[in-house]
Amino acid sequence: MRIVLRLVGLSLALVGAARPAGAVDGAALYQAYWAGLPAGEVRLQLHDDANAYRDEIEIRTEGLPALLTRFSATATSEGRLAAILPMPQRYDARYALRKNRHKRLVMQFEARGSGVVADRGPGDTSDKPPLPARFRTNVFDPLSALTAIRDALRHGNHERFSVPVYDGARRFDVIAQVLPPQPGDKELHLRLTLAPIAGFKGATSDEGDPDDAPRPATLTMTGDERLMPLSFRVSLAYLPLVIELRRWCGSPSACRW
Repeated sequence: MRIVLRLVGLSLALVGAARPAGAVDGAALYQAYWAGLPAGEVRLQLHDDANAYRDEIEIRTEGLPALLTRFSATATSEGRLAAILPMPQRYDARYALRKNRHKRLVMQFEARGSGVVADRGPGDTSDKPPLPARFRTNVFDPLSALTAIRDALRHGNHERFSVPVYDGARRFDVIAQVLPPQPGDKELHLRLTLAPIAGFKGATSDEGDPDDAPRPATLTMTGDERLMPLSFRVSLAYLPLVIELRRWCGSPSACRW
């Protein structure tokens, strides 16, 4: 279920070229299904204003995934909204698995030379060594990738584009393309591809290995300034994972289980 943490935050929307003048908040609860059966719940909260952003996500499993993995996770991403590209500053994710109940991934983004490098921060409990610096330079954490994609679209990049992402162990590109709108359709439909770069188990295979092959996904979004996803579909271990909106929350503070 860690793929959920990487992908559900890749919220896209196609709005005007300018960033909203005031703060924009969005909060919603989602239901996840795997192979057609209830698999978990997702809570997503977004906040951005003219200068900064803060994204939060919480995931908890249910049904068979909960029985097999006992997976749960929370993550927060913070950064600045710069003139050209968003600049992530800190990513803090806490998660639990059956045998690892208190895992934590902390990344801090620091200027170094001509780029910004993602380094591990205080409190990180990661077991694997970090990737070489070239794979951690000028990248986004999984939740900051959401902000980067929204920002690209707001600045008029409505064609195919790519966002480099590092999740603390793997480096991949999220390739996004807005699909042509259908007559009268107020929703946004996007095609995403998760393209592995480094840190995966093996080289990309033509057989579609679920760990290291490019992973296609579809995303349906609202077309308003909330920039919130309505549904997300991807294949996980060869079976469909679907995340659908269950209800909007009136405010981030009201978005509780």
